Amino acid sequence: MAHEGGRKEFGVFLPVANGGWIVSKTTPPIDGLYAQNRAAAVLADQIGLDFIMSMAKFRGFGGETDHWGAALESVILMAALAEATSRVKIWATLHPLLQNPAVAAKMIATLDHISGGRAGLNIVAGAYRDEFAQMSAWDDALGHDDRYALAEEWTRLVKRLWTEDSVSHAGRFFTLEDCRSKPKPVSAPRPDLICAGVSERGFAFAVAEADACFIGGEDEAALRDASRRAKARAGELGRSIRTYAMCTIVHADSDADAEALADRYRGGVDMAAVTTMLSHWGVPPERLAAAAAKQGAFMTRTVIGSPATCGARIRDLIDTCELDGLMLIFPDYEAGLSMFGAQILPGLREAYS
Repeated sequence: MAHEGGRKEFGVFLPVANGGWIVSKTTPPIDGLYAQNRAAAVLADQIGLDFIMSMAKFRGFGGETDHWGAALESVILMAALAEATSRVKIWATLHPLLQNPAVAAKMIATLDHISGGRAGLNIVAGAYRDEFAQMSAWDDALGHDDRYALAEEWTRLVKRLWTEDSVSHAGRFFTLEDCRSKPKPVSAPRPDLICAGVSERGFAFAVAEADACFIGGEDEAALRDASRRAKARAGELGRSIRTYAMCTIVHADSDADAEALADRYRGGVDMAAVTTMLSHWGVPPERLAAAAAKQGAFMTRTVIGSPATCGARIRDLIDTCELDGLMLIFPDYEAGLSMFGAQILPGLREAYS
């Protein structure tokens, strides 16, 4: 019997930076380079996932693993992967702090043409000072809410450039004068817009401007509340929004073996990199040690067990939290995606038809 809510979308967060989403010395090696990303994208396309997404990262977290110290540029990577795939949606990431909206509009329109209308844009307002200060792209006078105001103005200009013949605009952050952008995207009505909304201001931006929102929460109740709040607020604006969460899957033949594998990854945590990561997230120095110990190696919510257990827990997560889909992460992308496509995805498609 199909579950309520209709079809769900499942995609993969590509291993675009070394180390992936487990900050550990004992995980399978992820180098963040093209061969691994291409293999993951092609496999995601073959097994029938709905989308692939890459983040944009310009500075890592150091530590023994130099976690996320090496990362490919998102849009160029996704343009190559568009040629390597045939049906999966292609979501790239841009920072409004770094690209003029006219340049961004042209880049994603180009990606949309390359992919035959499969392009999407993940918008990241920018939260990590060190990442942008290293290239003189950070203004200390521009606070958290100001950066979202900039992203909001930027996003609205990108949308206009995708639809209007000429755009003139004199705003707080950007000035365009008779700005032209052709060709237009081939997607109808336009490429997908995606955003992660965590803070109240970021949440409001995502709900108002994006088609899909990545949500977070300390537990399933918080995730469910965030999903409900996003959909209610979008409804008040006369629009709809899809809600997704990130999920790392650690699988083995048995639940016990999977738990042992997860414990091995936890035991190899690169605490120096975790501490730097949390400081970038704004955790004050006096709380860093305790926060790092609580955070541990895993950066996202995890599902651990045999394929059957993982499938059941994924369904429970989607139903309990009232999600429209999941973005999946694996310690080993080839093994994880192969297993997911053969042993979990068919059941999910049947459940959410």
